Amino acid sequence: MKKILKCNIINAMKNKTMKRASILLMYIWMLFPIYSQNKTNAWGDQGNGTYINPILNSDYSDPDVIRVGEKYYMVASDFHFIGMQILESNDMINWKLVAQLYDKFNFPEWEQNSRYAGGSWAPSLRYHDNKYWVFFCTPQEGLFMTNAENPKGPWTPLVHVEKVARWEDPCPFWDDDGTAYLGRSILGAGPIIIHKMSPDGTKLLDEGRTVYTGPIAEGTKIHKKDGYYYLSIPEGGVDKGWQTMLRSKSIYGPYEKKVVLEQGSTSINGPHQGAMVETSKGEWFFYHFQQYNPLGRVVHLQPMYWENGWPVIGIDIDMNGIGEPVYVWRKPDLPEAPIEAPVTNDEFNKDELGLQWQFNHNPRNEGWSLKRHKGMITFKTYQAENFKKARNTLTQKTIGYRGVATLKMHFKEMVDGQRCGLACMGRKNWLIGVHQRGNKRYIYLENSDNIVVQQPIKDNAIYLRMEADVISNRYQLSYSNNNKDYKTLGNPFSMKGAYWKGVRIAMYGYNLLKDNGCVSFASFEYEHDGPKAIGNRN
Repeated sequence: MKKILKCNIINAMKNKTMKRASILLMYIWMLFPIYSQNKTNAWGDQGNGTYINPILNSDYSDPDVIRVGEKYYMVASDFHFIGMQILESNDMINWKLVAQLYDKFNFPEWEQNSRYAGGSWAPSLRYHDNKYWVFFCTPQEGLFMTNAENPKGPWTPLVHVEKVARWEDPCPFWDDDGTAYLGRSILGAGPIIIHKMSPDGTKLLDEGRTVYTGPIAEGTKIHKKDGYYYLSIPEGGVDKGWQTMLRSKSIYGPYEKKVVLEQGSTSINGPHQGAMVETSKGEWFFYHFQQYNPLGRVVHLQPMYWENGWPVIGIDIDMNGIGEPVYVWRKPDLPEAPIEAPVTNDEFNKDELGLQWQFNHNPRNEGWSLKRHKGMITFKTYQAENFKKARNTLTQKTIGYRGVATLKMHFKEMVDGQRCGLACMGRKNWLIGVHQRGNKRYIYLENSDNIVVQQPIKDNAIYLRMEADVISNRYQLSYSNNNKDYKTLGNPFSMKGAYWKGVRIAMYGYNLLKDNGCVSFASFEYEHDGPKAIGNRN
């Protein structure tokens, strides 16, 4: 009977004329085994044909997703962290990193670490004319574009389409006749403005026309279906917002409006800012983020279908006519794919840096090497007054509700004034590492430029560890000489995200006195509570 019920409900889900009652019944059917088995804090692919939100429990904020053929691609905001990663999936649930789109910004402020919260905001990813296109704005410098014939690259150097401050969240659109447009917002969110654009995406052709003014309206994504232009717009702000849909027979409006997704009776705050995606079998889904502190903006996937010319997203649990986010759902009707999460570990034994790593502001490429010491990444340390100003700080996103990151560091080449180690980055930065003063070395713990505790150390290598429990917001830093017996340094602490980003982990090295000294990192191992069936593996 249970199998028959499941089959009937799934068939109803695939039918465009499905009733809301069938969807709600499906939701209850899926939730029961999860709660009855007391599965808590799960996420991603569950290995049984279902997924639990978030599907990507990491700070991929403002996600945009497209399908090309049988593959799916995602980009997200990276702000002052360099690169903008692109991810690939075969089943819309399991994602891997395949490229970074740029390696620097050609402005002096990016060489001085003075663009925190700047950089890439809410990018749009599109496929047109046999190319992949990414557009984004930085709040100080303006509108940028890059494209590639292959999502794995090479991507063209960034084109500075418009030199202007205070623009945000652009989206290109090529109409059926080849006419190109670009939608965007203004810093502070709103209004929504549509420009004509050259078909090659390199310049705007007019001053733009305002088509919609709403409460913190931003992040527009432009679609066309059945003769209607649709503007998919997040409104109301990051923590408390909702997803609005506009439609019109003209790209310039006037537009009808409908709220299609809200928090409602769920615990998922601010479900908005994302992408509508159709599978090759005609199913529709909607990606969005949720602000989950201190991890950042994590990625959710909602079921979606069309009714009377409007998208219906999620489940209308409180029956007010607006969808709400689901906790668990069946996976899209696509071929099975390996259960995985973006890679985190690194042995530094390849010729190129792993795609999970992103520099804080522009790197000084002459100051780091994967060849100086085999199986290590080595940094020259440059003078900086504090950690925030340190060059070549190499970071990656934290992931999952619980995780343990372990870094092996060699510091035989340290000199006076030098500080190096492992950092937990957020509103306050917590650092554990080694510093040298008066030819003596100390293991130390630092909280936003203040050394909390330090102890003499005589070794030339050490293991540094961060343990994270995001649910209880409890972090702990520790060290070991043998990677077995760890000693905590200082007390557990809580974290908050900062500059629009969630908590990051980083390796760093700088010198308070002058450009001098080196530090090498031999391995980075990051175990986390990834999707079911991958356990702590990446």
